[in-house]
Amino acid sequence: MPSRSATAIGVLVVCLCAAVAPAQDRPLPDQEAFLRETRRHLQTDATLQSSYMYVETRREQELDGKGRVSEDRVRVYENYPGLPGQPRWERLIAENGRPVSPEKLAEQDRDRQQDAGEAARRLTNQPADERARLERQRERQLREMERAIDDIMTVYEIRMVGREAIEGHDTIAFSLTPRPDAKPKTREGSQMKKFSVKAWISESDYELVRLEAKAIDSLSWGLGLLARLHKGAQLTFLRRKVNGEVWLPAMFNYSGSARVGLVWTLRRSGASEYSGYRKFSVDTSTTFNTPK
Repeated sequence: MPSRSATAIGVLVVCLCAAVAPAQDRPLPDQEAFLRETRRHLQTDATLQSSYMYVETRREQELDGKGRVSEDRVRVYENYPGLPGQPRWERLIAENGRPVSPEKLAEQDRDRQQDAGEAARRLTNQPADERARLERQRERQLREMERAIDDIMTVYEIRMVGREAIEGHDTIAFSLTPRPDAKPKTREGSQMKKFSVKAWISESDYELVRLEAKAIDSLSWGLGLLARLHKGAQLTFLRRKVNGEVWLPAMFNYSGSARVGLVWTLRRSGASEYSGYRKFSVDTSTTFNTPK
C-alpha cells in the first residue's frame, strides 16, 4: 500500500496536470486580428519614455580579430526627458566604476541650464512660431513611424510560432523572414531586408516584450564607403511592464563587426540596462542612488 505522503503527491500531480492542460490546449489567437491589435498599440519607446526619468548602464566592448575583449568601458547615465523638440538629456554620473567628479557634474548641469534657457527664450519671444515648428516636427515623426510600420508588413513574411512565457508573462511568438522581392518605401524598410527577426508579443497587452534580430546580409551606408555592417551581427531587446501601466525598455544587447571607411574593421559588443524608472515632473526629485 502506498504511504499517505505518496498518495498526496500523486493527487497533487493529477490536480496540477488538470490545471495546466487547459492552458496548453488553449488555441492560439487569430494571427491577422492579433497583429492588427498589436499595431494599434505600437509607439516608439522614445514617446513612451517621454514622461519618465531612469538610469542607463551602458557597456561597450572592443574585440580583437579572435573575438577577445581588448577594451571594456562601462558608463552610467541619468536619463531625463528632453527639452521641447530635442532628444533626451543624458547626464554621465559614473565611468568604469568611478563616480564623475562634482566639477564635471556641475559642468554638465550648466550646459543643460543654458539649453533650457535658450528653449524658454524661443517660446517666449516667438511662441506661435515655436509651437508651430514643434507641431510640424511631431507630425513628421508620426508620419515616418507609420511608413516604417507599413514597411514591416511589406518586407516580412510573418508567421505565428506559438505561445511562450517570458518572465512569467504569456507571449505569442512570431518569426519574421524578409521577402526577397519586397520593395520597401523607407530607409528603415531597406535595412529590415537585411535582418531575420523573432518577436514575442504580450498576449494580454499586445506589446512587444522581446525581440531578436540577426543580419543575414551585409548592410551599407554611404554606398558602402562610410560604413558596412557585416553579416552575422546580432541584437536582442527586452521590455518590461513598469508600474503596471506601460512597457518600457529593460535591456539591449548587440554584437557584430563593421568596416568603417575603406580600411578599418571594428568589432564591437555591448549592452544597455535600464532601471529606476520614475515619472518625471518639475517637482520630481532628481536624486538617484549612487551607482556601484
